[in-house]
Amino acid sequence: MRNNEAGAKHHRLIYLLSVAQRRLQRWMAAQPETDVTPAQAGLLFILGKQDGVLMGEAGAALDLGPAGISGLVDRTAAARLVERRADHEDGRAWRIWLTPKGRTALAQAKAGAAEVNAALTEGFTSAEIDIVARWLTSIQDKFPRGANE
Repeated sequence: MRNNEAGAKHHRLIYLLSVAQRRLQRWMAAQPETDVTPAQAGLLFILGKQDGVLMGEAGAALDLGPAGISGLVDRTAAARLVERRADHEDGRAWRIWLTPKGRTALAQAKAGAAEVNAALTEGFTSAEIDIVARWLTSIQDKFPRGANE
């Protein structure tokens, strides 16, 4: 038996994660002041840290494959939040840049994320949230991208 199987409570973690993710995404998508999807906000956050990232780097940061990041960038560019430019060193590669409209949307997304994070952490101590964050992060190590693709 693993270290916590003996006498462990059955928390239905897969079910709880799945329901929590769906409810959070639906709630976020239904917010009236939201001009961007959660996926687009994720891309804006990446560009807010480093504008002009390679599409592949953005995809890796968002855990998306080539088709996924391409579609996301296409939709985000169609909304005039980002623009795609050829890389100066490798003509086959593309970099993604924030537009002025994208910078405004990023600021709104940051404010919205702060509100959501406050709601998510309400009623929990900082130490409890640290444990939840550590556990959720560990899932990425236990189930790496591409392991079963």
